[in-house]
Amino acid sequence: MAAWTWVLFAIVRTHHLEFRTQKFDLGNMVQAVWSTAQGRPLEITNASGEQLSRLSSHVDPVLALLAPAWVLAPTPLTLAFLQIAACALGALPVFWLGRRHLESEALAAMLALAYLAYPWLAWVALDTMHPVTLAIPFLLFSVWALDTDRLGLFAVFALLTLSTGELMGVTVAGLGIWYALARGRRRAGLVVCAAGLAWTFTSLYVIVPHFSGGESVFYGAYETIGGSPRGVVRTAMTDPGTILGELLTRDTLAYVVELALPLAGLFLLAPGLAAVALPQLLANTLSDLPTTSDPYWHYASALVPILVAATVLGIARLPSRERGVAAAGVLGLSVGLSAILGPWPQLREASRLVPHQEWYGGTPPEEHVDALRDAVALVPPDAPVSSTGKVGAHLSARRYVYSVPVLGRADWVVVDERDPVIPPGATRGGTFRRGVLDPARIRRFLAELDASPVWNRVQHRSGVSVYRRVSAESEP
Repeated sequence: MAAWTWVLFAIVRTHHLEFRTQKFDLGNMVQAVWSTAQGRPLEITNASGEQLSRLSSHVDPVLALLAPAWVLAPTPLTLAFLQIAACALGALPVFWLGRRHLESEALAAMLALAYLAYPWLAWVALDTMHPVTLAIPFLLFSVWALDTDRLGLFAVFALLTLSTGELMGVTVAGLGIWYALARGRRRAGLVVCAAGLAWTFTSLYVIVPHFSGGESVFYGAYETIGGSPRGVVRTAMTDPGTILGELLTRDTLAYVVELALPLAGLFLLAPGLAAVALPQLLANTLSDLPTTSDPYWHYASALVPILVAATVLGIARLPSRERGVAAAGVLGLSVGLSAILGPWPQLREASRLVPHQEWYGGTPPEEHVDALRDAVALVPPDAPVSSTGKVGAHLSARRYVYSVPVLGRADWVVVDERDPVIPPGATRGGTFRRGVLDPARIRRFLAELDASPVWNRVQHRSGVSVYRRVSAESEP
């Protein structure tokens, strides 16, 4: 676990120091955690320049629990490390489940290693930073606690799971149903189910509307099938063909195969637990966004732990003489596919099957990185700033941090012409949850600043420009 953590952290650290991480989403989480440490719980600046609570978009108060870690080590890499280390800890409940059901520490260790080798786990852990990713270990600990009838411990991990996102209540509810049916603890299971559903309902219909002043913006990801939970139910009842049309696609089939193949599909031998993943699988595949049904992204966070835990229980249902072969097969498949599809730098050049080679983006020229570092050093720690996305990941630990071309209260502007992404919400040209690559808009923005008497350019080197508001120059 330690080796896996440090290898992945080394990759993230390199990317961050080379300005290849993003304000969306690492910088957003940094600002939420920093604000909490400053006494303004989960306050962020959204893409349009408004100051609001993180709870206006996602109900993931687990971020507030990271504030003490930020105080001890105030750097975005702290959040990246915690996410990776948390995912690594998921190997413990996998091992404990295996030891309990397979009655073999050797086989349990093989499955714990298979969990760490599961290629999508590494990609999700590297996708810094998303609170839902923390649900991976929390859900694995939750399954183990239920499996051993430790309801008090389960309550702790279930609460932590719920705190990672509004939809996690549905997965927790599914665990309650599984516990009621598989373990015969119907009353406890129904209580868990009701609590999970209550969390998701309260999050979507009370918390988000309270902090945003309207319904969740993420309903926009389901416009094709109704645009809201009620709309989806209405479409399912009146036009089920539309739902089936979204599900029965080549992309959906590929997504399922990609998730199942490293585990040899053995989770199907424990259908009760595997079924807990179905609601999140439907949420991912019914979305209009292609990234939600792509295992390289954090949207698989609620699927990975359930499928892995179900694989352990599924292997336990095989005859004793076949369990070793099955565990070895899962480990071999996970390791082999990880070598081909994983994010390992030493292997990526040899692999032509990885569709996310752009995650590396190529090492930027040293002079460009130096210019970005100098630009970040010019901006005072507490100054309101507007920036392009990748440099924004280094400037988000402040109260006001805007995304170019939004200026808001900014006294400083940092623009990297090699990063011409306009985030959604910062321009009408963006689509839901997806920005636009618009070098022309960046050039116009720079021309406007150059022509404005309000702004002075204090650096222009290697495509990196830094501006300071004239009125701010006289301030101490």
